Amino acid sequence: MTSLQLVIWISGGILLQIAIYLGIGFFRHWQDYQALRTAALDGGVPVNPPPRASAPATPPAAWQGLRSFRVVNRVFEDAQAQVCSFYLAPQDGKALPAFLPGQFLTFQLSLPSPAGVVEPVVRCYSLSDAPRADAYRVTIKRAPAPAGSRLPPGRSSNYFHDHVEVGAVLQLRAPAGHFHLDGDDVPIVLIGGGVGITPMLSMLNGSLAAHPNREVWLFYGVRNGAELVMLHHLQGLAAAHPYFHLHLCFSDPGPDDRVAVAGAPELRHHSRVDVTLLRSVLPLKPYHYYICGPTPLLQSLVPALEDWGVADSHIHFEAFGPASIPRKKAQTALPSDAAAVLVTFSKSGKQVPWEPGSGSLLAFAESHGIAVNSGCRAGGCGSCQTTIRSGEVAYSQTPDCDPEPGSCLLCVCTPKTALTLEA
Repeated sequence: MTSLQLVIWISGGILLQIAIYLGIGFFRHWQDYQALRTAALDGGVPVNPPPRASAPATPPAAWQGLRSFRVVNRVFEDAQAQVCSFYLAPQDGKALPAFLPGQFLTFQLSLPSPAGVVEPVVRCYSLSDAPRADAYRVTIKRAPAPAGSRLPPGRSSNYFHDHVEVGAVLQLRAPAGHFHLDGDDVPIVLIGGGVGITPMLSMLNGSLAAHPNREVWLFYGVRNGAELVMLHHLQGLAAAHPYFHLHLCFSDPGPDDRVAVAGAPELRHHSRVDVTLLRSVLPLKPYHYYICGPTPLLQSLVPALEDWGVADSHIHFEAFGPASIPRKKAQTALPSDAAAVLVTFSKSGKQVPWEPGSGSLLAFAESHGIAVNSGCRAGGCGSCQTTIRSGEVAYSQTPDCDPEPGSCLLCVCTPKTALTLEA
């Protein structure tokens, strides 16, 4: 055997050993892959499980019924002293349950009536800060009497401003409401009109605390700079967080509002918040939109966002006061042959046909001049609970407050059959 043949035999042996080693390794990896794939298909573990974030601590359970809170601080938040924040700590000293930014508190107040009799009044106010373990904050604007009207000023808001001082004890229900920020870190657009900024503050503070790198845009609409709430706080956040973009919109700007402030971290617009402004400013991304403000703002903005192509599931809103916001999804979901349903209001002596598109039974009653006590208008406070004498209702969403047997919450239901209500 020549030297060349010997080298060839040795090299061949080495290559054969390498091939056998690689073959065995490949076979073992293949077996592991097949076992993992079978487990995934059978509902075991995912083939490529993503890294899991540490699970958040379980918050204390929310309380049932009313709980006593003491006012530990109150602070005016605007230049005109018409918007005041109230800080509320539980009297029992126990930790507070976490809430979802955007939710509200329900207050059971005892207010003097014009007849001089103290009567219970239920009112709901949005939480205006990120969750804390020791206190809640609500921010309330004093509601004056409407100009040119005989209507009185806002009863509960003026009571808070004039009578609720530090040390006062109030009765509260646990945080509730379906209008709230989702927990993930998708880019969001927050739009607050007037005092509608309050839940936006909760969403903004909560989002920046939990996801500081989340892209957040806030469009804050007021008539002029004197109505701005917590401006320095918003400017501080905009200066500290590069992913937070602050836009102030003045529909009737004063002289100082027309001049750009040197070094200010916000942009100012001399217009209302509308889709034209949003299209000119926002990049093309699948944002989630959260909107809170007066009814005219929502009636103009929500349909315009839909026309722009924003998905229905990406538009979340809450209105102050009675609101009927037409939605394309709701309109297309109605059957073409849907029949009217007769609703009888026994106390008022009215019989009115409810038709698809008439809105909730609360909005329907109000549109026909039937007064119904209401608070949150979102199924959370129970103020509009009404006895059903006959018939059935259907709920548009699961209410946070469970109605008593034989009754319904008018703000979140519609008639399912011919209906008689004790209203």
